[in-house]
Amino acid sequence: MTYGKIFNMNPAPAVSSLGKILVIDDNPIIQRTIYFALRDKGYKVLMSGEIAEALNVVRKEKPDLILLDINFPPDASVGGGGGRDGFWALDWMQRMDEVKGVPIVIISSDDPATASPRALAAGAAAYLHKPIGKEDLTLTVAELLAQKNSAPPPSTA
Repeated sequence: MTYGKIFNMNPAPAVSSLGKILVIDDNPIIQRTIYFALRDKGYKVLMSGEIAEALNVVRKEKPDLILLDINFPPDASVGGGGGRDGFWALDWMQRMDEVKGVPIVIISSDDPATASPRALAAGAAAYLHKPIGKEDLTLTVAELLAQKNSAPPPSTA
């Protein structure tokens, strides 16, 4: 299932789903690139171009992994047009029950020397710098899902 007004994609060929990945990025080219790279490896890929929409998708779909951009255009619904970026979303999602134990990977074109340490300190499982290589993307996703699936379930206490 695809969310947002991005583009029309034909369903993937019949493959077994290895996991459900949510991509949160406002750039349709990045969305399309990630979608096809992960779909071709057998993942079910969900898309969202807006943070508010993405939070609803997380609640409804309960993804196995989230790829989250840092930079988004100003959000007029916040009043004044700002305030919601990928770090805000990361902080918010980490408090959601639906995201307990779900790896969140920050994807960004920001300077990795500053963005990567900030992302990891904020609780991201990994940082990928744009443009993301297909091999780096699929390897990171596979490794994080393998770790998640072999870890004990998160505590609900």
